[in-house]
Amino acid sequence: MTAPLRPKSLADPAALDARRALLGAPHLAPLRALAARIGAEQGAAVPEPDPLDGGIGARLLLLLETPGPATGRTAFVSRDNPTGTAANLFRFLAEAGIGRADTLIWNAVPWVIHAPGARNRAPRAAEIRAAAPYLPALLDLMPHLAVAVLSGRVAQAAAPALAVLRPDLPVIGVPHPSPTYVCTSPSVAARIAAGFAEAARRLDGAAGNLGQPVGWPSRA
Repeated sequence: MTAPLRPKSLADPAALDARRALLGAPHLAPLRALAARIGAEQGAAVPEPDPLDGGIGARLLLLLETPGPATGRTAFVSRDNPTGTAANLFRFLAEAGIGRADTLIWNAVPWVIHAPGARNRAPRAAEIRAAAPYLPALLDLMPHLAVAVLSGRVAQAAAPALAVLRPDLPVIGVPHPSPTYVCTSPSVAARIAAGFAEAARRLDGAAGNLGQPVGWPSRA
């Protein structure tokens, strides 16, 4: 499969249909089963993982906060979604040279918390607590995981749990890639780029500070 070469490609209905046709791929099946379980237990939609990404074979877990309202346009968690956040992710991951097959994009609160037509908001404390028990189940599906990138405050709150569940896993904290944050200061984009560059080095087997959080704490 050839990855799209431009951001926001899932705005094209033909590209979206082609992506949906790949949902039966074996590397997605356990993740889709987990998503279905979460959706049933929480009574909310859980977007699909991107079939062009690594699925359970991924070595990098990119944990965001929660699916935004615009996720409803595609029903995917993807760097190819037609949103500013996804376009920023597309750019940062490409600049770092991180391959799609190495990546799983997931959310700390993986279900849609927004009512139809509602504006974006941060997850509430009760939603974060409700989502916490699903992290061990996710990690159980990822035997090749080599590094985790936690993006934004809500995702970074999972760091202590990751330290218990995977004590030797390098954890990198970066600001959230939403344009709301990225546009506030050039330093935000620089911190995200540095975090992804460090993740790429981890994937390449670079030595140094293994198991230690990098770029911590983040202010965004």
